[in-house]
Amino acid sequence: MLTIRDLSVGFRRYRGLFRHEETSRLSGLNLTLDAGEVLAVIGGSGAGKSLLAHAILGLLPPNAVLRGKLAFRGQALNPVYPPALRGRKIALIPQQVSHLDPLARTGAQMSWAARRSGSAADTTARLAALGLPPQVAQLFPDQLSGGMARRVLLAMAEAGAPDLLIADEPTAGLDPENRDAVLRMLGEHARRGAGILLITHDLKSVLPIADRVAILDEGRMRGIEFPRNFTGRGAELTSSYARDLWRALPENGFLTDA
Repeated sequence: MLTIRDLSVGFRRYRGLFRHEETSRLSGLNLTLDAGEVLAVIGGSGAGKSLLAHAILGLLPPNAVLRGKLAFRGQALNPVYPPALRGRKIALIPQQVSHLDPLARTGAQMSWAARRSGSAADTTARLAALGLPPQVAQLFPDQLSGGMARRVLLAMAEAGAPDLLIADEPTAGLDPENRDAVLRMLGEHARRGAGILLITHDLKSVLPIADRVAILDEGRMRGIEFPRNFTGRGAELTSSYARDLWRALPENGFLTDA
């Protein structure tokens, strides 16, 4: 479904009037994502996770320099505006709930998203599927809890049943109950045949729904692992960086080889 080959992203900036330099932020990334698969991309702040999402979606700023190949269902993605987006085949769950319009009620925003995707705008049914009462449709974004807002963003992204759903830190700031609810919904979307690119820093929580885990660090891919290998002291992990990351979690005793 999604193929990424030798992807690099840098940014040009001027030094003086005529000279410019390029700073690299992603370098030599190779990834594939199949239909029905959840691929978790794990990394700390500044690792390049959101930048990867923006590169796929064609949301890079004018001074960005993109190299390599991005293809969706065999069709090359234009780095300025991917053609697949016009058919709502790719959707994004943004990292910040501030992407919701503060001046519009939740139900209206869900209806707009449905109409843009060409699907039925049954707001009550969508809210019920997310475990939310119909009264939520009358609320403004600042009246929603963090968990409610995340689920509304998920409902808007799912409108039109996109083939590829990119979830950028969809559980950030959520309590365990709401976090697990959002992750279950993403897993259900994958079981209906969509590919899920799940971007997060929370390794432990995504292991139950992920099919593979890609480890990103300072713009470079440090390994791609199977969730079942994140157990014990991580002896089955193929990447030493993934092993150190796993061992350093609080529940694993903050252990490292250092």
